This record gives sequence, C-alpha cells and structure tokens, in this order.
Amino acid sequence: MSEAVAKENSTTTAPQPPQVPARVAQLWKRGTDFLGCPVAILGGAMSWVSERHLVAAISNAGGFGVIACGSMPPKLLDAEIKATRALTDKPFGVNLITMHPDLVELIEVCQSNRVSHVVFAAGLLPGEAIKRAKAFAKVVCFAPAASFAKRLIKSGADALVIEGSEAGGHIGPVSTAVLAQEILPVIRDVPVFVAGGIARGDAILSFLELGASGVQMGTRFVCATECIAHPKFKQAFIRASAREAVASVQYDKRLPVIAVRALANEGTAEFMETQRRVLEKHLRGELELPAAQLEIEHFWAGALRRAVIDGDVERGSVMAGQSVGMVTREEPVAAIIAELMAQAGEALAARAKN
Repeated sequence: MSEAVAKENSTTTAPQPPQVPARVAQLWKRGTDFLGCPVAILGGAMSWVSERHLVAAISNAGGFGVIACGSMPPKLLDAEIKATRALTDKPFGVNLITMHPDLVELIEVCQSNRVSHVVFAAGLLPGEAIKRAKAFAKVVCFAPAASFAKRLIKSGADALVIEGSEAGGHIGPVSTAVLAQEILPVIRDVPVFVAGGIARGDAILSFLELGASGVQMGTRFVCATECIAHPKFKQAFIRASAREAVASVQYDKRLPVIAVRALANEGTAEFMETQRRVLEKHLRGELELPAAQLEIEHFWAGALRRAVIDGDVERGSVMAGQSVGMVTREEPVAAIIAELMAQAGEALAARAKN
C-alpha cells in the first residue's frame, strides 16, 4: 500500500467519538452548537499544513477542521474543498485571507460548494465581504482587541477568534491571557474562541470557565500522523522549546508588516533582506503599499512551502507557536484530542478532591 493510499484510509476511517467530560461539554455547548461538532476545537488554518488530510482528520475526530486557503487561486480552493468532503462527512470550514486579490471569487467558491463556515483572517475586512459570506455560511472573524470585536459584530460576524501573540504564523502584539481578560467578559453577543499557546486540556478548561465557547489550536496538530508536513518539519517541532519560536522583526515602519512567529533559522535573516528589497521598490514608486505588503505575504507563502513540503527547515519558514515545546511526538489527531479531554477531566477531578 502506498503512503498516499494509507493516508487516505487513515483519514476516512472515523475514530470513536471523544470522551468529553460533562462539565466541558456544558461549558462549550454554545461553541459545539455553532460549529456542529462534539468538540469545540477549531484546527488553526496553517498554509500548506491545513489541507484535506489534516482538516478531515480533525473533523472526523470530533473537532472542527479548517482549510487554509492562503494564497490558493479559486480553482485550487474549489478542488481542495471537494477533496476534503470526499474524506469526511463532518462539518469543516474555510479560512480566507482578507488581503487576497481574489477574495470575492474565493467567497463564491465557498458558496458553490455549500461551505458551512467561512473564517476571515489577517485584518479588518470590509463589511461587504461579511455580507456576501453570510448569505450562505456562518462567518468567523479574528479580533485583535475589544474595539475590533465590537466593530466586527456590528458588521455581521457570527463568531470571533481572539488569538494571542504566543500563536504561530501571523500574530498580533497582545498575549492570549490579556486578550481573554479584555474581551471575554464584555463580548457576549457571539461565541468567542480563544487561540494562541494552547496545548493542554486543563488550559482549555480554564478559558472555557472564563467565558470562551471553545478554542483554536494549530501547533499541537502539526505533528499529527495525518498531517502531510515533511518529516523534517515535524522533527523540528518535536525538538524545539518554547523560547525558539520567535516573532519576526519589522525592518522599517514605512513598510508595515504583520509579525510572524516561527522557529529561528537562516530564513529569519532572509526575511529582513526581503523587507529591505521590497521597501526600496515601494520607495522608488514601483509598488504601491498594498502590493508591497502582498509581496511580503508571497515571501512567507514560499518560505513556508519550502519548510512544510520540501523539508528545508534551515532556510524555509518553520512557523510555530510557543506551545511547540509541548509537542513531543507524532500521533493521530484522535489521540491528541483524547489526551486533551483526559487532561481536562483530570483537572476537574483534582478540584473535586479539594
């Protein structure tokens, strides 16, 4: 049996439903009702990583997989959605980057494929995009602050993800703990999912008790057996400690770029050189600012592909959250979710004894 066939079979074989502690099920009921699955854990949308196999595996294990559209053109996204649906009959979503030049066409692809949930990321998107998506799906948006959260809700967002700076990939400047304290007590209109640095079930429990409807996790799933990432990429995660996942530095304020958290390597220095080169093109009038920022995003897409697909973990971008230090082995998605639920159950049992 080929590796590809084995991977297809492992994904389509639905595992046993996860054993969710009653208290956890009660706390995240709003989230599970919204997502339509028994485990209110969204898979973080990681370009080149969150494709059909991992997305279907997360959904089949009871969670909510999310396809990372990234820089995909509409035809490729259409094929990816169809391929994912062939591997799971459970709900899953699609993550769209708001600065994508074909955003409207990508929304139309989601509509034609009857996608149930659209997740918008990377900036405050125009209300028209939310309106288009809400015509056929539930809309989830990322909120980096309480003020943004309120604006997104007014624009029609059906749910929010608040992601702290501990996360991997593109990040904001504020920690998960601070965002949770700032937003969860005041935003009650829609379900709120917490993300960034989460890797244990007891941590999930604590955020649920603060008012979250669920969580989003990315780094923890990179070393899932079903994930197609190169073995060298996975080994980099298994070997790394939390302090090795560092945020990128902005070269010049005249070219604002969103910070990216990844394992430090030669690619980190290459990003600084790329910023310098793109800034010079912008200052010469060869690139408008939005086009310059999009070129930076293309750099990350290419660097990430080199690491995830080709296994170049020295010059490619090994995007990882600070929770990478708690990733210690490769195992199936179902086992990861089972362990998370067991940890939450142990935390509840320990409290009951006191």
